[in-house]
Amino acid sequence: MLTKFETKSNRVKGLSFHPKRPWILASLHSGVIQLWDYRMGTLIDRFDEHEGPVRGVHFHKSQPLFVSGGDDYKIKVWNYKLRRCLFTLLGHLDYIRTVQFHHESPWIVSASDDQTIRIWNWQSRACVSVLTGHNHYVMCALFHPKEDLVVSASLDQTVRVWDIGALKKKSVTPSSDESLRIPQLQLQMNADLFGGGDAIVKYVLESHDRGVNWAAFHPSLPLIVSGADDRQIKLWRYNESKAWEVDSLRGHANNVSCVMFHSRQDLIVSNSEDKSIRVWDMTKRLCVHTFRREHDRFWVLTAHPEVNLLAAGHDSGMIVFKLERERPAFACQGTQIFYVRDRYLRVLDTATQRDVALVPVRRGGLVGSNNGPKALSYNPAESCVLVSSDLEGGSFELYNVPKEPIRSDVPECKRGLGSCAVFIARNRFAALDRPTNTIHIRNLQNEITKKVPAPLPGTDAIFYAGTGMLLCRSEDKLVLFDVQQRSVTAEVSSPPVKYVVWNTDMSQVALLSKHAVVVAGKKLQDAATVHETMRVKSAVWDDTGVLVYSTLNHIKYCLPNGDSGVIRTLDAPLYLTKLNGTLLHALDREGKARQMQIDPSEYVFKLALFQRRFEVVVAMVKSGALKGAAIIGYLQQKGFPEVALHFVKDPRIRFQLAVQCGNIEVALQSAQELDERLTWERLGVEALRQGNHQVAEFSYQRVRAFDRLAFLYLASGNQEKLGKVARLAASRGDFNGRLQAAMYQGDILELICVLEETGQLPLAYVAAATHGLKTVASRLAAQIMASNGNATPTKLPAISAKAELLRVPEPLLHEDNWPLLTITKGFFEALASGGASGKAGGGVDGKVAGGVGGGSAAGKSGGSMSAAEAARQAAAALDVDEATLEGAGWGNEELDLDLGSAGGAKEKGGGSGWGATGGKGSGTKGAGGGGGGGAGKGSGEGEGEGDEEASEGWDMEDLDLPADLGSGGGGAGGHGGPFGGGSSGAAHGGEAPFSAPAPGVSAAQRWIDRRHVLAGELVAAGAFGAAMSLLKTQIGAIDFEPLKPIFLDLHAASFAVCPALHGVPSILTHLDQTHLRDASAQPPSAPSLIFSLTALEEMLRAAYRLVTEGKFSDALRMFTRILRTIPFTVVATAKEAADVRELVTICREYHTAIRCELRRKELKEGNEDVAKRGAELAAYFTHAKLQPAHTVLALRQAMNVFFKLRNFNLCAGFCRRLLELNAGPKIAEQARAVLTACERSPGDAVPLNYDPRNPFDLCPITFQPIYKGYKSAVDPYTKARFAPECEGQISPLGDFVRVGAEGTGLAVCAAAAAAAGTGGMH
Repeated sequence: MLTKFETKSNRVKGLSFHPKRPWILASLHSGVIQLWDYRMGTLIDRFDEHEGPVRGVHFHKSQPLFVSGGDDYKIKVWNYKLRRCLFTLLGHLDYIRTVQFHHESPWIVSASDDQTIRIWNWQSRACVSVLTGHNHYVMCALFHPKEDLVVSASLDQTVRVWDIGALKKKSVTPSSDESLRIPQLQLQMNADLFGGGDAIVKYVLESHDRGVNWAAFHPSLPLIVSGADDRQIKLWRYNESKAWEVDSLRGHANNVSCVMFHSRQDLIVSNSEDKSIRVWDMTKRLCVHTFRREHDRFWVLTAHPEVNLLAAGHDSGMIVFKLERERPAFACQGTQIFYVRDRYLRVLDTATQRDVALVPVRRGGLVGSNNGPKALSYNPAESCVLVSSDLEGGSFELYNVPKEPIRSDVPECKRGLGSCAVFIARNRFAALDRPTNTIHIRNLQNEITKKVPAPLPGTDAIFYAGTGMLLCRSEDKLVLFDVQQRSVTAEVSSPPVKYVVWNTDMSQVALLSKHAVVVAGKKLQDAATVHETMRVKSAVWDDTGVLVYSTLNHIKYCLPNGDSGVIRTLDAPLYLTKLNGTLLHALDREGKARQMQIDPSEYVFKLALFQRRFEVVVAMVKSGALKGAAIIGYLQQKGFPEVALHFVKDPRIRFQLAVQCGNIEVALQSAQELDERLTWERLGVEALRQGNHQVAEFSYQRVRAFDRLAFLYLASGNQEKLGKVARLAASRGDFNGRLQAAMYQGDILELICVLEETGQLPLAYVAAATHGLKTVASRLAAQIMASNGNATPTKLPAISAKAELLRVPEPLLHEDNWPLLTITKGFFEALASGGASGKAGGGVDGKVAGGVGGGSAAGKSGGSMSAAEAARQAAAALDVDEATLEGAGWGNEELDLDLGSAGGAKEKGGGSGWGATGGKGSGTKGAGGGGGGGAGKGSGEGEGEGDEEASEGWDMEDLDLPADLGSGGGGAGGHGGPFGGGSSGAAHGGEAPFSAPAPGVSAAQRWIDRRHVLAGELVAAGAFGAAMSLLKTQIGAIDFEPLKPIFLDLHAASFAVCPALHGVPSILTHLDQTHLRDASAQPPSAPSLIFSLTALEEMLRAAYRLVTEGKFSDALRMFTRILRTIPFTVVATAKEAADVRELVTICREYHTAIRCELRRKELKEGNEDVAKRGAELAAYFTHAKLQPAHTVLALRQAMNVFFKLRNFNLCAGFCRRLLELNAGPKIAEQARAVLTACERSPGDAVPLNYDPRNPFDLCPITFQPIYKGYKSAVDPYTKARFAPECEGQISPLGDFVRVGAEGTGLAVCAAAAAAAGTGGMH
C-alpha cells in the first residue's frame, strides 16, 4: 500500500473523490466538510452549515455539485464553485447515514436511522420515492453503477436489493391523462406514508449474524459484497430471479465498517474498527495485504472513479492511497528501451518503433501485494537484465535477453535476495543486503564473489554510478562509493533519492526525490536543487545537457544551474524514457509506449544565456520564437534586462526594464509614450543617478518640479537658469520657491524681501542685520516696533557675533553633464543602443530637427527624441523673455508648462514653436519645424504666427551640448551646433562614453529567490511583507506588532557594516550561512540566522527553572518568547523539525497551564463561587502535559485545595496520581495521609465542572474544559483547542495568531518541506 496523501482532523465519516479534478471531500464528525487537493496537499475550502456530525457526502458526476447528509436530519446540496449551500431536503426523521447522486438521473439516494431509504429529485427538490422494509437503522444505500438497482444494508442483519426500474420509467414517460392526476396524487400520499410501488424489493440477503454496516455492487459483474458487525465479509451473486451467498471472508477482529470492490482488479478492500484495512483476492478468497494504524479505527472507504486511488477515513483524519506501484520498470540503452509489461520483458526500438516481447518474467506474488517489478538494470555487454522487486522483503532475478522472443511459460532465471541489484561491471553486479548492511558482489552465475560493508549506516538503496562505482543512499545523504577501494569519493545532502538518471557520457547525474530534483556533476559537485510541489516521476537528459523531467501533470526542464520551467502539461502521468531532439519517448501507467513532440526553445535560450553563447541568444531573439512574461521575468531575475527589452513592446514594461539596465535612451523614449508624472519623476531620478543632469532637467520640467530644478541648477552651477526659476516663482506667487532660489543664489535682498512679504519681520531683520544692511535693518526694526501698537515694546532679536555671511556654494564642475564612467558597451547594450539609435535619430529628424534658426524637418510621425535632444529642449525651456511673463502665462496657473508631446509643437496649427523667431516647418502630424512657430496637422508648410507667439517658446540658443550626447541622426540644416553634420556616437557602433552598468542582484534578493524560502530567511533578507504573508498562510498570523523586535533583530544580525574611508558610505556585507573562508568566490545561499534549535532548548531549560522556582510570570514571558521565536527558526534535518514540533507542544501546554494558575491566584477569597472556580482551575492545572516534577507540584497544590473544599473523592484521585508519579518521600507520605483521610469520609461537598475520567483540552481563553468530540476552534500554530465562541480572537499563545484561521502548518526545514510537498510544519 502506497500512501499518497494524509490529513489530520476530527473523525472522518464520509469521503468522495471528484471524478475529474484531484479533489476529495471529507465529512467530519465535528460537522465540517473539508475539500482537499490531494495532489498539492492543501485545503481548498470548508463548509460548516450542518449541526452535528456529517456522515455522508458525494460529488456529482458532471455538475459542480456535491450532496451531504448529517445527524441534523438534513440533506444539503452544495455548489462548490459558488461556495455555498443551494438548498436543503427535509423528510428524514433520524440521522442520515449515506447520500449518493445517481450516475444519470437527477436523483439522490439517502439512508437513514429512521429505517427508510429515500430517493430525491434534486432538480425539483422533492422526494420521489420512499423505500420501506428494513426494521432497524439503514446504514448504507447505493445505486448500481449501470442498472436500475439500489442495494441497502441495515442493522436488522439483512442486505436488500431494490428494483427502481418503475421509477425510472415513470420519470422518463410521465402520464398525460388528466383523469389519472387525482388517483396519482392519492398514491403519492400513500407512498410518502407507507412506501410506494415505484421501488420494490428484489432480493433480501440474510446470512449475517449481526447488523450489516455496508453493502456495495461490483462495477461490472452481478456481485454484491457486504460487511457487518459479525466481523465477516460476505460475497453474494445474483441473477434475474434470485441471489445467493458465494463465500465469507474472515480475518477482521472487530466490526467491519466498510467494504467495496476494486474497480480495476479482482480485489475486495475492507476496513474495520480493528484499526486495519485489508485487501482480499476475490478469486482465491485470501487476504493479500493488511494495513494497520495504532490508535485509529477506520470508518469509511471510497474509490476514485477514473484513477487507481482509494481513500479511507479514520478517527483522526483520512489517507489517500493506492495498492500497487503503477510505474513500469524500464532501462534504456542506445535506441532500445527495455521494460516490463503484462509479465513480459519487452524491448522497444525507438528508431524503428518495433516493440517485441522477449521473455516472460515471474509473477510478483499475489494481486494487490505490491510485489511487482520495481527496477530494471541492463547489461549490454552480456545482454542480460536484472529485475528487482519487493517480493520476500526484496529480491532480484537475472535474465538472459535472447535475440528472438521466448514463448516458454517457465523462464530460466537466477534469483537471489537483495533489496536493490545493479550491474557495476561487464560480468559483475551488486546487490544490497539491508539486514546486514552489506553489498554483495556477484558474478553472472549468481555466485557471491565479494562482500563489501555499506559506506553508510542504514544504507537502504544503491544505484549505478559507472564501472566499479555505486551511489549509496541513506535517510538524507547520498555518497559516491568506490567498490574496489571501499572508499567514499563524494557525497551530497538531498531528500531521500528514489531514482538516479545519468546523461550519455556520465558527466552529469540527476537525483530524483519525491518532491525534488538534484542536478550535479560526475563527482556530485555543483549540485543544484529544484523543489516541486507535485511528485516527480521520471527524467531524461537532453543532448545539450538539460534535464527534462516529468511530474504528475507537467513535463519540465532543469538547467545545470538549477533554473527550471514548464514545457507542457499532461493529462495523465508519463514516465520519460528517451529524448531525441524534439521527440520525447515515454511509458504510461499501463506500460504502453507513447511519443510526443516538445518545444525546447525556452530551455535552449536559457541554456545559451547561462553558457554566455550570445550569438545563439541574438538569433533566437530575432526569430521571435520566444514570447511571454515568464521570459521577461527570468531575464530580469538573471540580470539581463537589456535582453528583455527585445521581447517587450509595452512602453510601461520597456520603461521599467530600461531604467533597470540604465538605458536612458530607451527610458526617455518610453516615458514620452506614457507621459505620466510618476514615469517622468522616476526617469529624472535615474538620470540624476547616472549623472545625466540634462535628461533629469528635462524630466523635472515635464512635471514642473521647480524645487528639484532649482537644486539641480545649484549643483550644476547654472546661475542663469537658477535666476529664471526665481523669476518664475515670483510670477506664480510661490514664496517657498522664491525663498529657496534666493538662498541658492545668495541674493540676500530677495531673501529679505520674501521674508518681509510673508510677515516674517523678525527673520528678515536678523538677515539684514547679519549681512550688514543697516538701512534695511533699521526700517525693519521700526516696523517691528510699530506692529506692537500701544503694548509693551517688542524686544528686537539678538544678532550673534559669530554669524557668518550666506555664501553660495561653488560647483566643482561646469560641464554639460557630470563625468560618466567610460566603458565598452557589452554585447546586448550595443545591440539595444543600435536599435534605439535608429528610433532616436528618427525622432530628432521628425520632431525637433533643425536648430534655432528656420529650417525644414521631415520625419516619421510618432518618432521619439533622443536623450541629447531632450537635453536641448531642457536647456531652452527656461530661456524665457521676462517681458512675456505678464501676458504669456508664467504669471498665472493656466499657462501650459508642458513641453509638448515628443514633437514639441501642438498638433493644431498656431501653437507655439520651438524656435525664437517665426519660420517655416514642414512635416507630418505633430512635427514642428525647428524655427517654425508651429506646424498644422498633415503635411505641408505652416507659417509662424509672429514674434509675439514665438516669444513664448523655449529658447534653444543658450545650450551647447557635447557631441557624445548626440543621437547620431543630426539635425537637418539650422543651427550649426553639435547636432549639425550628424556627429557620430555610440549609436553608430563605435565605443563611446557609457553609463555604469546596472547593479547586480543583491545577496538579499538571492536569498529570497530560492525555492522553499522559510519565514526566518525572508525576514533576514528584509522581505518583511513576504514573511508576513507566508506566516499568515502557514499559521494564520495576523498581528505582527509583538513580532516587530524579532523582525528587526533577525534582519540586523544577517548583515555586517564595514566602515569605509572618510566621506564614503559604509559597506553593507551579507553574512551567509554557508560561507567558506578559503573560497575565492561564493554566491549567496542562505542568510546567517541568530535563532537556532540549541538556543531554543536553552531558553526552555531556563523556563523550566523558573517554573520550578514558582516564578510563573517570568516563566510565562519566557514561554511566550519561545513561541514567538520558533516561526523564525530554521533547522536542517527532519529530526530537528520534529524536535521543533515537540517544542511547540511543550510551550503550548506550559503556557496554558501557567496562565490558568495565574488566573486562579488572581481570584480573591470570598464567596463559595470564587472557591469553586479556584478549585476547578487547580484541577485543570494538573491535566497539562508538564514535566513529572512540575506535575507533582500541581497535584500537591490541587490536593490541598480540594481537601480544604471537602471534595474528598476528587482529592483522593489527586493523591493516587501523586503516588503513581513516585514523588519524594515527604510528599508521598503526605499524600498517603490525605488519601486515608479522604477514604474515611468519601464524597464531594461542592459540585464542580470537572470530570477527571473524560479526556479534555483546556481552552486558553475561557479556561473551560473542551471534552473529546465537542466542537472547538483550533489555533493553526500550536494546535490548541478553543471554545467555539473564541473563533476569530487573537490566540494568547504568542498573541499573534487568529483562532480558527486556516493554516498549512509552519515550515522550519526547507529540505523536509520539499520532500513532503505540503505546507505542514517540517
